[in-house]
Amino acid sequence: MSKPKIAFLAAPTDVAQQSLAALSSRYGSVPIEAADVIVSLGGDGFTLHTLHGMLHWKKPVFGLNLGTYGFLCNEYSENDLIDRIVLSHSVVLHPLEMESHSHDGSVKKAFAFNEVSMLRQTRQAAKLRISVDGIERLAELNGDGVLVSTAAGSTGYNLSVHGPIIPVGTPLLALTPISPFRPRRWRGALLPSKSIIHVDVQDYDKRPVSAVADFTEVRDVKSVSIKKVFEISLTLLFDPKRNLAEKVIQEQFLE
Repeated sequence: MSKPKIAFLAAPTDVAQQSLAALSSRYGSVPIEAADVIVSLGGDGFTLHTLHGMLHWKKPVFGLNLGTYGFLCNEYSENDLIDRIVLSHSVVLHPLEMESHSHDGSVKKAFAFNEVSMLRQTRQAAKLRISVDGIERLAELNGDGVLVSTAAGSTGYNLSVHGPIIPVGTPLLALTPISPFRPRRWRGALLPSKSIIHVDVQDYDKRPVSAVADFTEVRDVKSVSIKKVFEISLTLLFDPKRNLAEKVIQEQFLE
């Protein structure tokens, strides 16, 4: 890559806005449509927001961490940014598509790069029926909910509810229960990434459930279908020694 044209995007925090001013002055900034690469300034949440914003523009994203953990970002530094971008390793991400059907008959589609989750809305446990590729696999899951995670999202919410870490590039999705009450011993499943997962909400009028695709939440759903969309691809850029694949491997050896 020759010297890339950069568009900087920054979270609304003071530190991100100060960094935006400093980096724009040092390296120059162009509009998104003219950029070769997007540099996001913030934490993991803002990098995820930036990825969703690139669904239209299809620009690669190089995140600089100004948040807490920075799993989707690179270490923040104002030095050698051009060289870091030129030498970066790319990871291609395909989002999940969530199609939700609600009580009122409305249908909503949304994308998720991390996970799609279904969660109980009240004190009462959700009752869910789970099918994969048209075959019923679990007649009733009674608990707080269930989620479907990509490899990129497997070290986040999925891991916190004891789901498996999926190495980047592995053609798998994680189907993970959230605080299951029945069946107690079911800990989820690893499914081929081309699977279509369908979840029906039982007793939905008495036990309401919401569905969340990254930042998009739909309340009072009756059913949700989830699949990976291979026709859509976005690129995240990482410093070679701390690329996403290496970060996922390291997560498996943390105490």
